[in-house]
Formats: sequence, C-alpha cells, structure tokens
Amino acid sequence: MDIKSRIKQLADQIHSEVIGIRRHIHQHPELSFEEKETGRYIALQLEKWGIPHTHGIADNGVVGLIECNNPSTRTIALRADIDALPIQEANEVPYKSKHDGIMHACGHDVHSASLLGAAYILQQIKDQLEGTIKLIFQPAEEKLPGGASIMIKEGVLENPKPASIFGQHVHPPLEAGKVGFKAGQYMASADEIYVTVKGKGGHGALPNTCIDPILISAHILTALQQIVSRHGNPAIPSVLTFGRIESQGGATNVIPDEVKLMGTFRTMNEEWRFEAHDKMKKMAIAIAEGMGGSCDFDIHVGYPNLFNNEPLTIAAKKWAIEFLGADHVVDLPIRMTAEDFAYYSQEMPACFYRLGVRNEAKGIVSNIHTNTFDIDEAALNTSIGLMAWLACKELKEPVA
Repeated sequence: MDIKSRIKQLADQIHSEVIGIRRHIHQHPELSFEEKETGRYIALQLEKWGIPHTHGIADNGVVGLIECNNPSTRTIALRADIDALPIQEANEVPYKSKHDGIMHACGHDVHSASLLGAAYILQQIKDQLEGTIKLIFQPAEEKLPGGASIMIKEGVLENPKPASIFGQHVHPPLEAGKVGFKAGQYMASADEIYVTVKGKGGHGALPNTCIDPILISAHILTALQQIVSRHGNPAIPSVLTFGRIESQGGATNVIPDEVKLMGTFRTMNEEWRFEAHDKMKKMAIAIAEGMGGSCDFDIHVGYPNLFNNEPLTIAAKKWAIEFLGADHVVDLPIRMTAEDFAYYSQEMPACFYRLGVRNEAKGIVSNIHTNTFDIDEAALNTSIGLMAWLACKELKEPVA
C-alpha cells in the first residue's frame, strides 16, 4: 500500500477516537496560561501511543518527538494551540463545556485533537520516513504575550531545530472537507491601544469652567483615523479600531475628569507598524495638550504579522490537492485578524492554512469567538490525514 493510501486508512481508523479526544478537550476548556489539565491530557495521549514528549514548556505546553529512520537528517514541526476563551457556551450538545464562562470558541480543541490524530498516524508509518517530526502543543495563543513567543524563548525550536513548521486553524466560512491556503503575507500584526485622556470635571451647564475630556477624546478619535487614511501607504492594509470608551464619574449633567479609550491597530508591514505607533502618540498628546488637557497613550505591542513562506505554501497547496482533490482546496485572501503562529513564521519557513468546518445542513454555521461556534466533526478526518500527509511530503520532498 502506498503511503497516501495508508494515511487515509489510518485517518479513517482513528477518526472516531479523535472525535472523542476533541469532545473531551471541548468539555474541559481552560483559559490562556491555565491549561494545566489540557496539557496533562495531551501528554497522556502521547504516552499511550508511545511518543516521547516533554510536558511543562511555557508551563503547560507539550512537545513530542517522532523519530523516523535517520532522525538527524531533517526535522519539521507541526503546531496546535490548546487554550480556550472566556465565553459562556450556548450550544446544547452532549460535549458542551463543563466550565462556566469558558469555551473552546476558537477551535483550539479541534487543533489539539487534529495534531494528536496526525501524531498517531505518523507514529504508525515512521518506518517509511526519514527525519524527525516535532509536535508542538502550545498554550496561550489568545493572550499577550502569546504562548508561541514564550515557547520559542524556552527553546522549543532547538534540539532538534526544525527546518519548517505547519499550523492549521478552523475556518467556519469553508465547508467541512475543504482547506484553504494563502502564500506570502497572510495575517496582520495586532497591537492593543490604551489611552487615558485627562481634563477637569465639573457641571455640564458650565463647560467654560471645565476641561472636557470627552470632547478631547472625540477630537482624538476623529484625528487618529487620519493615521491610516492620510499617512499610511494605500498598498499596506491597516486597521485602527476603538472598541471601548468609558468615563469616570460622568453623567448627563456632569463632565468627568477622565476618559479611557481602548482599541487595536493592525497592519501588514512591520516598519509602518512602529512608525504609525509614533504618529498616533504624538497626535493624541498634541490634541489633548492643545485643548488644555493631557493624554497617556500606551501601546501594548502584540503579535507580528504572519508571513507564509511562499515556496513552502505553494508546495503545501499542491500536496493538499494530491491528497484531497482540487475541488477541496481553495485560495484564501489576506486577513486582518492575528495569530501568534506569526512568531514561528518570523523564525523559519512556515505554512499556516485553514480547515473548513461548516455544514449548513446541520446548522453548523457560527463563526469563531461566538457562543454557538461548533464544527462538523467530519472535518477531523480531513485535518488529521492532511497534516500527516504534509509532514510526510515535507520530509520526503523538502522545499523550505
């Protein structure tokens, strides 16, 4: 039996068990940096299948190693994230979250189960391969500074050092059974913005005796939109959004002393990213001071932009077509969302692709980060088989 047929056979064989793994992780979600039991459960699965591993990198991360023939010849990595979100699940399913206010609403249960399934397949066929496959189960993708950055600092990309890395993410707009790829620039950087505008409060009927931080904030918000529309390069996608405004002590007839603004800035170019930071700070502070107030402008630098290595991603798309058929592989547009997989893409050739999970006939249509997100579990058969196949092809026909 050729290796592709063997992978498909093993994917069918392990599919129901992977569904059970996904449901267990879904029922027991843990927030970023708190994935103690999730990491332990993953480690136990690897132990059951005889896959050597280390548990405790970045506290709750797990790293497994599948050593094939001549393991030192080449190493590639596969990555999944394991944390959940602070969302109360609304789905009424047998595997509904048992933890109030916590839910796998971004599909990390799917990612973890998929990598475990792929690991099982690769462990069964390792005598047909040469090299080493590093399995990275990463905590804290959803929260700065991101578990990827911590695992990298703790040496996850060393001893052995991978030549390339693959990661996948659920994609509700795409039907189960399909996958999508985008070579080159794919996802944006993401920075958090925290602004405190200070003035002098007082009676709303006597604004001339006050320094109105709400009015100052309005001017700042309007002016900052020029950073993208007037100062940015139209060829570089950028987004500046403020999602929260709150005042301390204001009322219909009370001008507060202080207003807080919270937002996000995202772009596809690292040089422009930090140039924009500087422009935003200077503009906001100048406006506040010009109107008699002051402004504290704090930017929490988040994940960098995610770049899919072009030769690797083009090859991965070709390999996916070989495995799934051309009608199951699509091209994707760039996204202004962010992912800490970007840290890996800054270190080595990387390919981050999308897994279709949608099934309209079953009513599975909700987007990620919603309280009704779910997947068509038929997608798990696609995910485990394809991830194992990509690993085999990158070991046998390396392009990165």
